[in-house]
Amino acid sequence: MSNRVIKNWQVIFLLLFILIPSAFANANAEPEKKFDAGKFIFGHIRDDYSWHITSVGEHELSIPLPVIIKSQSRGWFVFMSTKFNHGKDVYLGFKISQDKAHIGKIMEMLPDGSEVRPFDISITKNVFSLLISVIILCWIFLSMAKTYKAKPISAPGGFRAAMEVLVLFILDEVIKPCIGKDYARYTPYLLTVFFFILLNNVLGIIPIFPGGANVTGNIAITLVLAVCTFVMVNVFATKEYWREIFLVPGVPTWLKLPIPLMPMLEFMGILTKPVALMIRLFANMLAGHMITLVFMALIFIFGSVSPFIGAGVGVFSVLFAICMNVLELLVIFIQAYVFTLLSAVFIGLSRVEPHHEEAHHH
Repeated sequence: MSNRVIKNWQVIFLLLFILIPSAFANANAEPEKKFDAGKFIFGHIRDDYSWHITSVGEHELSIPLPVIIKSQSRGWFVFMSTKFNHGKDVYLGFKISQDKAHIGKIMEMLPDGSEVRPFDISITKNVFSLLISVIILCWIFLSMAKTYKAKPISAPGGFRAAMEVLVLFILDEVIKPCIGKDYARYTPYLLTVFFFILLNNVLGIIPIFPGGANVTGNIAITLVLAVCTFVMVNVFATKEYWREIFLVPGVPTWLKLPIPLMPMLEFMGILTKPVALMIRLFANMLAGHMITLVFMALIFIFGSVSPFIGAGVGVFSVLFAICMNVLELLVIFIQAYVFTLLSAVFIGLSRVEPHHEEAHHH
């Protein structure tokens, strides 16, 4: 036999020597709990009453957060989330629900056996992350303002220079062209929105504390941002803006009376703009987190079939997850830019000036 054939048989016997004992070991071992990919993925992107850091063996290392709830009949309760023992215990008649309808939410257990949602204003993981991002933003801009006040004519350097480039980019390329002469009135809001979204996007892709919270991938957060833009657009709009919505000049009368078809369509446009802002940011940021977690889940799914398959899939999953994170570095800036750009466009459209048209008779 040639050396090549001998080497091939050696490899086959080596694989059999490894795989057959492990197969018998798995057959005789106690059945392990099946890996739940859905629980793994949604458990990481869902809001929580504690901030999970890591697991050491069977012990979870996490930061407890304050629970602030109001019972329907017993008043207010304030305690730390450690009382729930990671969702396993009942404390003072409250528990963290595992039902699909209210999964991960605190439920109150009534004497008749039913469960209801209490009034909940707890400091959850997303709320705590919001507080951290607000503190960071205030520290950045207040320190920059203090530096500019002390040295108004000095050339910025380092981080301050990079921030100045971003501010001037948003101001000159987004706010001024989209809004026009009234741009200064809306500049503080639009710059705040841009840096708020950008910072929370950055924190969202950092896997360790104080990162990892899915803030901009939470539809409640994007809803509030969209409502803020909705208020800025419609509360400070010009009279001509509302005249064009309800009177729709230049449109045939039969499209306005007796059925106000065009005014209804224009009014629906007012409501669809913030919805588009809300869903665009929420969906893009949530998708990025989910794709990365799906790649990670593939390691455990195939690993439960065979440790060798799991190791092979793990290499590709980690590579794809790294590529996804690199892509997200671009996405986090684009989404902050797009939200600010669309907000500026909608505000600019609400600053309609009266049209002075000359009648031409032919």
